[in-house]
Amino acid sequence: MIRKLIGSSGLIIFSSSLQGETIQLNMTPGVTAISQDVFGLHMTILYICIAIGVVVFGAMFWSIFHHRKSKGAVAASFHESTKVEIIWTLIPFIILIAMAIPATKTLIAMEDPSKSDLTIQVTGSQWKWHYRYFDQEVEFYSHLATSAAQIDNLRPKRANYLLEVDYPLVVPIDKKIRFLITSQDVIHSWWVPAFAVKKDANPGFINEAWTRIDKPGIYRGQCAELCGKDHGFMPIVVIAKTQVEYDQWLQQTQASQRQAREQEQQLLDMTMPMDELMTLGEKTYNSRCAMCHQANGEGIPGAFPALAAEGVSVDPKRRIEHIKIVVHGSTGTAMQAFGPQLSLKELAAVITYERNAWGNNTGETVQAADVQAIKNGQ
Repeated sequence: MIRKLIGSSGLIIFSSSLQGETIQLNMTPGVTAISQDVFGLHMTILYICIAIGVVVFGAMFWSIFHHRKSKGAVAASFHESTKVEIIWTLIPFIILIAMAIPATKTLIAMEDPSKSDLTIQVTGSQWKWHYRYFDQEVEFYSHLATSAAQIDNLRPKRANYLLEVDYPLVVPIDKKIRFLITSQDVIHSWWVPAFAVKKDANPGFINEAWTRIDKPGIYRGQCAELCGKDHGFMPIVVIAKTQVEYDQWLQQTQASQRQAREQEQQLLDMTMPMDELMTLGEKTYNSRCAMCHQANGEGIPGAFPALAAEGVSVDPKRRIEHIKIVVHGSTGTAMQAFGPQLSLKELAAVITYERNAWGNNTGETVQAADVQAIKNGQ
């Protein structure tokens, strides 16, 4: 039995599919000056610990070997020595001071977000990130871009499986970027190893962090806090651009978001047909709602209610309640407020879809004006 286990382990360790993978045992140096300082501090402390281990275990093994019974060694009988007590108290004290000086210097630098060139608010929620650029009129949600088919092993996985998003955070290089990190629901953690930035996102509190990226590139991270059943599907992607490229992106994003707001106002006077609402509603539902309520609308018993053939989605008298739940969320449950996350068109479409999919067939449509009325408290 043991031989079989050893053989199986050997096959796993030396299988061709794993031989090409790089096994990273140490910290990554990172791409920012502060991350280099953190890596240097880590290596310094590691070398000190190794030296201490060599001295302590070397002295212990030497003593065991030279004072063994077979050599005729006789145990000495003596009382404590004040000199020895002082020496083995001073030596660790000096070592700790030597370790504390560079550690304090690095930690103070890590916690100093002052004199920043750009401030971005990072808000975590299950299971996505919201980014808001201060004084730029730009904000958006960043969701996992890996498809459900890849997660379910129905399609081949891409190189950045579970580390890709629809809207990455875009920042300029050579600028000090300050992050204000918080949460909308539970505790999350915004972690980008290449920046040596890892800060908890706590509901009701704001934590600060900062970075200054030296060269353009794509840098990836993840939520590093167990924040719920889809914790592993909450990646972070940061694209660092030159100042010129960043300015171009910022202008294009500002223009597109301004245009989207104008189009939403025009939708208030329009009536969208059922087929258009259902098409967009299915797409929106599958990307934002199916992870909890399931693609077939049957939900997860005990956790997320079913929408197919029961509840607010099939009761004509609860149409307004249905809109309110989707827009404002449901207090005391995992149902989020999707009003700030989706456009009026997407909200109208997904509610229409839920009321007419899976055999619900209420025949009712929800229009942008209906959603706007609920947002305005009518």
